[in-house]
Amino acid sequence: MEEKENLITVNIDGQDLQVPPGTNMVEAAAMLGKEIPHYCYHPKLTIAGNCRMCLVELGMPGRDRATGEPMVNEDGTPKIMWMPGPAIGCGTKAAPGMHIKTDSPKALESREAVTEFLLINHPLDCPICDQAGECTLQEFSSSHGRGYSRFIEQKNVKPKRTRLGPRVTLDDERCVLCSRCIRFCDEVAGDSVLGFTDRGSYSTLTCFPGKELANNYSLNTVDICPVGALTSTDFRFKMRVWFLKETNSIDFETSVGVNTVVSAREGTIYRVKPRRNDEVNDTWMPDSGRELYKQVESGDRLKKCAINSVEASATDAIAKASEWLQGGGVAIVGSGQCSVEEQFALRAISDGIGAKGVYLVARYGEDDGILMSVDRNPNVRGALMTGLVNDLPDEQLGELGAKIDSGEVTTVFSVKEDLVAGGLTEDQVGKVKIVYLGTHENATSSRADVLIAGLTQFEKSGTVINQQFRLQKFSRVVPGPGGAIEDLYALATIQANLSGESYPSTIGSIWKQVGTEGSVFEGISFQSLSDQGQLLDGSAFERLLFREGKSLHFEPKKEAVAAD
Repeated sequence: MEEKENLITVNIDGQDLQVPPGTNMVEAAAMLGKEIPHYCYHPKLTIAGNCRMCLVELGMPGRDRATGEPMVNEDGTPKIMWMPGPAIGCGTKAAPGMHIKTDSPKALESREAVTEFLLINHPLDCPICDQAGECTLQEFSSSHGRGYSRFIEQKNVKPKRTRLGPRVTLDDERCVLCSRCIRFCDEVAGDSVLGFTDRGSYSTLTCFPGKELANNYSLNTVDICPVGALTSTDFRFKMRVWFLKETNSIDFETSVGVNTVVSAREGTIYRVKPRRNDEVNDTWMPDSGRELYKQVESGDRLKKCAINSVEASATDAIAKASEWLQGGGVAIVGSGQCSVEEQFALRAISDGIGAKGVYLVARYGEDDGILMSVDRNPNVRGALMTGLVNDLPDEQLGELGAKIDSGEVTTVFSVKEDLVAGGLTEDQVGKVKIVYLGTHENATSSRADVLIAGLTQFEKSGTVINQQFRLQKFSRVVPGPGGAIEDLYALATIQANLSGESYPSTIGSIWKQVGTEGSVFEGISFQSLSDQGQLLDGSAFERLLFREGKSLHFEPKKEAVAAD
C-alpha cells in the first residue's frame, strides 16, 4: 500500500501510467507495451545519452510566471507546455504530471534524422553480418529510417577485424559509438580498458595502450553490443542465429547459478549466453561458463558403458553395478555437480544399502566479487537439502581413504568424481572395486570395474540450488551419445534393483516424492517451477556456509539501474 502511495502519474501518448519516482521514459513506455528505440541505453548501466535514438516530445504542466499558480485549460485540465525540441527518453526521469509523445510526427522525424546519421558511414552489409537477425540497427532502420540515402560522398572505411582481446573481435565500421561496452567494463567488470579515440566520423573504439579486453566477463560486451561491431571470436561466422534453437539452462561452474540460454542446431551447441534474472546475475555471466558446452564433444568423452574394461550395454552395466553394491562395505562419492533429482535418488541408494559413508568432493576457488563464488560446485546445497550429506565437502577424501586402508570400505560408487583428483592415492584406488558413473575419461574411469557412461548438463533436465538457496531448473539442449544413459535413470534403476521395488526414473515422477508434504520442497514440481527459480528456506544450513567465506550475491550498482 505504501509503495502505491509513492507512485507518480505520467502520461504517455495520452495514457496515464503510475510509475516509481525516477523511472526513465524508455522503461515507462515499455510498461505500456510501447518500444522507444534506443542503442546506448541499457537497464543495467548508467545513462550516457550518446545515440539520441530515443527522442520523444516532452511536456510539463505549466505555471503562471506571475502568480506561480498552475495553468489550466478551459475544461479544468492542466495545460501542458511542450518543449520546442525533442528530449532523450533514457535521460528523462518521471516527474509528476509529465507528458511525453513517443509516436508524434516530431518524434518520428527526429529518429529518422538520427538513423540517417548513423548509416552515413555504416556498411550496408547485413547479408554477411554476424549480427544479422539480432541487430537493433537493422530493426530500427527499417521502422525508423527514410528508406533511401541522401549521402553521395565516399564512406569512411575502418578496420574489419580488430583483436580487442582473446575472445572479442571488433568490426570497427559497424560501431555506432553507443559506449555500452565501455560502461560495462568500467561499472560491472571493474576493468577500465576500453575507450574512444579521435573525433567525428573518425572516432573508433580501442583498448588503452598496453592493455587488452581479457577479463573473465569480456564477452558480455558482445551480448550488449546493439550492432555487429563486437563479435565473439569463438562464435563468429559459425551459424546464422535464426537457425538456432534456444533452451534455458544454468551455468554449472559455480554456486552462483547464473541463468543462461544455450543455442543449438541439429544436435550441436554453438554458444551459451546469459539470461536475465535480476535476483541472481542481472544480465551477465563469466566467459569461462560459455566454454562448458565444449565438454559435450570433447575428445575424452565417455560414450560407452563397460564391465572390467570390456564394452557392455547400459542394461548389463547397471545390473552388474547393482550386484556389487549389494555386497556390503560400500561407500558413495556423490557430487555437487549432480542435480537435485540425482542426489535424491543417490540418497535412496545410500539409505538402502547402509553405506559406510557418503562424501562430496570440494571445488573451491577465489571469489572475484562479481559472479564467481568461492564454491565452484553448482549444487552443494542440493546435497544438503536432500539429506545426501550433512556437511560441506572437504578438500580431500581423507576419511574415505582411511576407511579403505582399514578394510572397512571395499567398494566405492563414484558419481561424476575422479577419486584420484579427489585425494585418494593410486594404491587406495587399487584396493577397492569401483563403480563409476560419469561423462569423461579420468583416472577413476580407467580403473573402474563397472563404467556407466552418463550425460552432461546439456543433455538432460533437472534442478540445482544456488548459494541463495534458490531452486532453479535447466532443460535438455541436445541428445546424448548413443551408448550413454541418463544419470537419473541409471540411479533409479540401481535403486529399483537393490530394493526390489519400482523407483521413479523421470523428472516429473521423482518430484512427486521430492516435493512430498513436510519436506523443504513441499508443493513444488518441476513443471510449476518458474524460469526465475524459487527461494527455499535454507536457514537450517546457514551455519555450514561460514566455511565458504564470503558467500557473495551480486548486487548491481543502484545508480546504474533503471527503476523497474
